[in-house]
Amino acid sequence: MKTIGRTGIATLAILIVLVLIGADCVATYNKLVRLDQAAAAQWAQVENTYQRRADLVPNLVATVKGAAAFEQKTITDVTAARSRVGQVALPNASTDRAALQQYQQAQDQLGTALNRLLVVAEAYPTLTATQAFRDLQAQLEGTENRITVERMRYNEAARAFDTARVSFPTSLVAGAFGGRFVERHYFTAKAGTEVAPEVKF
Repeated sequence: MKTIGRTGIATLAILIVLVLIGADCVATYNKLVRLDQAAAAQWAQVENTYQRRADLVPNLVATVKGAAAFEQKTITDVTAARSRVGQVALPNASTDRAALQQYQQAQDQLGTALNRLLVVAEAYPTLTATQAFRDLQAQLEGTENRITVERMRYNEAARAFDTARVSFPTSLVAGAFGGRFVERHYFTAKAGTEVAPEVKF
């Protein structure tokens, strides 16, 4: 009778340990899902902000075209860069490094073309004096700031997810679900930005 009691207690203890381990695995899985969803939501916000910029481009181009003798090549470059942005397919760019690099490169090209457009536009005082141009320029500058903030927030969400995903013992749970929890990649600085610009007077 004594051995049955001890066996029963040992069995109960094993069951309690298994229940606790199972509960911990469920909690860990749910934590990974929350972090993954937070990163996905932040990625959507990055895309949303880039879309806002792309939506401003046709209005800006139309306003600039109204200025006499404005450089057609600059307008063509902006229009072509916006078109390339629309052609980049994003099945899952935040988890596919090559797709993210392609997406970032297209967005950087559009940003460069827009900056060139704004610099060239300053040579046309009648254009820069119009309220429509000033409004679009202010919206575009605000959007560029939002892009920087949203990219930073996405990188933070991706870091939190990736850190949890590879930390022990969470990595055991992440590994048990195969491809469900894959690494999220970060936005990086544009090539060449690590070198300070040379200022000459």
